[in-house]
Amino acid sequence: MDKLQKILNEANVRGAENNLPYAGALTPTEVFEAISQDSAIKLVDVRSRAELELVGRVPLAMHIEWAFYPGMVANPEFCDQLQKQVDKDSTVIFMCRTGGRSHNAALLAQKLGYTKVYNMLEGFEGEANEHKQRTLINGWKHAGLPWTN
Repeated sequence: MDKLQKILNEANVRGAENNLPYAGALTPTEVFEAISQDSAIKLVDVRSRAELELVGRVPLAMHIEWAFYPGMVANPEFCDQLQKQVDKDSTVIFMCRTGGRSHNAALLAQKLGYTKVYNMLEGFEGEANEHKQRTLINGWKHAGLPWTN
């Protein structure tokens, strides 16, 4: 079994253990390894444009906003934008700040007929500490993975 298949298998097991209706869940490091090995995998960042501009972005990720800032108003075009930009046969991984919105995007994609859907756990910034501060406990940035301003 190659490295990519092993990563996806582990994500599938994690998904089954957590009763996810989509294929599975990956850590940021696993996502980076997967997209580095297979350029056909689609990494979709669902954070707001403001988050990308203020906090940073992942160079290999495409962007479809789940909700708009300010007010975090739901993007009524999310489904249409996803279906226009990502083929339903693609392996698609969703990411956000902490893993919540990307989980919701993965749920929706699965309902739309995408079968190889994954959520990136921890998100770009990771969990907040006891003071509700993002101090790089985990997440893409904490793992030292590539990102830009």
